[in-house]
Amino acid sequence: MSKIKRIGVMTGGGDCPGLNAVIRAVTKTAILKYGLEVVGIKHGYKGLYEGEKAFVPLTLHDVTGIIFKGGTILYSSNKDNLFDYTYIDKDGKQKRGDVSDVGVENLKKAGIDALIVIGGDGTLTSGRDFSRKGVKVIGVPKTIDNDLASTDTTFGYDTAVSIATEAIDRLRTTAESHSRIIVVEAMGRYAGWLALGAGIAGGADAILIPEIPYDIEVVAKALKHNRARGKNFAIVVVAEGAKSKDGDIVVSKVLENSPDPIRLGGVGELVAGQLEGLVGLEARATILGHVQRGGTPTANDRILSTRYGVAAVELLMQGKFGNMVALRGNEISYDSLENVIGELKNVNPNGELVNMARSIDICFGE
Repeated sequence: MSKIKRIGVMTGGGDCPGLNAVIRAVTKTAILKYGLEVVGIKHGYKGLYEGEKAFVPLTLHDVTGIIFKGGTILYSSNKDNLFDYTYIDKDGKQKRGDVSDVGVENLKKAGIDALIVIGGDGTLTSGRDFSRKGVKVIGVPKTIDNDLASTDTTFGYDTAVSIATEAIDRLRTTAESHSRIIVVEAMGRYAGWLALGAGIAGGADAILIPEIPYDIEVVAKALKHNRARGKNFAIVVVAEGAKSKDGDIVVSKVLENSPDPIRLGGVGELVAGQLEGLVGLEARATILGHVQRGGTPTANDRILSTRYGVAAVELLMQGKFGNMVALRGNEISYDSLENVIGELKNVNPNGELVNMARSIDICFGE
């Protein structure tokens, strides 16, 4: 414990409701309980590469009144992996390669003894890699997708589900007024947690997720069955990574120089077009997109973020480096970053949530 005097904290990847609540909890716990200095690293790993100009002291005043704010006061980047980084060399030429040693050296120059990394799979992968290089790292799981292994829930997920559910509630009035099928495309990448949660909460007629490849004919049959019972509209929630039994995921574009080059999107429009012809009702698609990631975090996410932030500092002070804080049941725990990385947490197609949804006549296109 005596060896840690100054800690760094950074946020990476896509923004997410609750990031500021974690930063606040880390800063307050470090200063008030342990008398540490806290340094914020702006713009994620890009800031770690840039060094001193991206390093800012965090005081109690700096984190006052930020618990309810979305985004991150430290800013973020989801394109900068220092183990495979595009940079300009001393001769002014653009190069790409491993510059992680620069990041390690910048931490040493700033007197930062340990680093708390807040992010999803990509950000935590680099956190693990820096841990392997001897940096004292603790990870905090962040993603609206809720797809990180070793934790039951990531912060940001509850807020995103609430936003998506509210959108479904609003779209339902239009669907019912005009006797339409409204297809709602949710984020989530290759996991269906967000679509599943919002679909159940929003009373969807069908939910299409990556873990259960769908047959569009089966979906259409379910909607026609509901129509025969007098329901002349429908809500279908589709995860952006959903795919048909005889098809593949729908890709909106590919960014060659990005660490995550595949951008999903467009399955909502595809499903809407197919259902319109099969069911005989006019169909519209709404892509929720980044609205799910923005704005004020829910009370649940503020509490979870605070618990994670406090636990991250405690792990550092206990010397349990190379771990990620986690929630298991209702207890805060932790697991090695080595176990977290590369393990996507998917929806269980035969789990309690899916079976519950089946029991109330939600169609998964099976």
